Amino acid sequence: MNTLLNSRKSLFGPVHFYKRALLIALPVMGQLLIQNMVTLIDNFMVAGLGDVKMSGVNIAGQINFIFLIFINAICISGGIFISQYNGAKNSGGMQQAYRFKLIIGLVAGLIYTCICIFFPRPFLSLMVHGNMASEEIIEEGIRYMRMLAPSWIPTVIANTTGTSLREIGRVKPPLLISVTATCVNTFFNWILIYGNLGAPRLETSGAAIATVIARLTEMTIFLLYLNRVKPPFVFKVIDFFKVNWKLFFSIFRKSGLILISEMSWVLSETVTTALYNSRGGAEVVSGMAAGFAIANLFFVCFNGIGTATGVILGSTLGANKLDEARKQKNWLLSGSLVFGVFGTVIGCLTVFIVPLVFGNLSSAAQEVTRSLVLLNAAYMPTWAFINAQFAVSRTGGDAALGARVDLFVNCCLVVPCMFLLTKFTTIGPVALYGVIKLTDAVKIAGCAVGLKKERWVKNLTLQEG
Repeated sequence: MNTLLNSRKSLFGPVHFYKRALLIALPVMGQLLIQNMVTLIDNFMVAGLGDVKMSGVNIAGQINFIFLIFINAICISGGIFISQYNGAKNSGGMQQAYRFKLIIGLVAGLIYTCICIFFPRPFLSLMVHGNMASEEIIEEGIRYMRMLAPSWIPTVIANTTGTSLREIGRVKPPLLISVTATCVNTFFNWILIYGNLGAPRLETSGAAIATVIARLTEMTIFLLYLNRVKPPFVFKVIDFFKVNWKLFFSIFRKSGLILISEMSWVLSETVTTALYNSRGGAEVVSGMAAGFAIANLFFVCFNGIGTATGVILGSTLGANKLDEARKQKNWLLSGSLVFGVFGTVIGCLTVFIVPLVFGNLSSAAQEVTRSLVLLNAAYMPTWAFINAQFAVSRTGGDAALGARVDLFVNCCLVVPCMFLLTKFTTIGPVALYGVIKLTDAVKIAGCAVGLKKERWVKNLTLQEG
């Protein structure tokens, strides 16, 4: 009986533990909320140009999302080591992990910039195959991608720096810098999309230029902050290539597993997006885009959960307090589920902003948007819990767990079932999305089994060097 009571009590931690988690998570969520507000503002302003132009920006955004997930995976990989080296008070290790993020991120950013300039059409065509307005949408997407291309190197530098600051517990500076970048983006959107203050009316190209200006501003402020404050992960520019190759490739091996996990997920999402885009015309593409733009406002809780888990659990593991880490794992998983329930409530409330933000879209597109927002809100507890499970396993270096689970579910269940549902049913795009997301129950079960094996309970700072 006492054992049962103790196991129940261990599901939730003390109040001060969750206060600490919220102090880490809320600024991260605030920063990402502001960044997602940029996307929402872009969508709001571009929506005034009609379904086709908004659809063009959306399909470009879906391709860009793949690149951003790649960079996020690199940041997660380096961040695992930054968090643990921070717990071990090892600044040299933190510098090597930050250097890893920058080297891989900048190479990827350069390659993707070239793709956006020279080869956008083949990728955009995949997103609207079978759509009745595909050619018009693709032309808008090409224009937008090419104008946005100069933003990717600044984006890499800003993302790698912002995540590194969060991983050592400095969550407020990235928030304030994002607020500044958002204000810059909004201001230039207003000027360039519709031609205010005597500027030319550039429409979707104006939205891209505004984003480039904002990303350059964000990068510049981050670099000035690093030069002034000099957090422990920062190194001199002349030391950029002083790489500890043993540690570099150790991080790279773990990043490979995380990349498999993240990229299998984002590619399956891209395939499903292309399939539900085939269920109509521009109203489906723009309606789904608007729905995700709003849903991203409450999806920020996933990043808050991941960062709080990485900072708290990473510091505990890095300090070699393994038994304490086991307790914190249970507290974080239970807390994430409760957090997800709050996300559902907030998500349902956001449906009321659809006519305010996207009133210029067609009525059919708005109906798609409302349905998608409510569906995403219903799934919030499930997704919050899955994100916490993945964060726990990765923080302890067990990236293979997420890779195995994601690869199996996405490749063996999501994509094949989506093709079957598209071919043999006539259900609409939102229903397609809702049915296929039932496969996330398999992810929860797979992660639960993997976490019980406790391969994540290890101090990486004692194993890598």
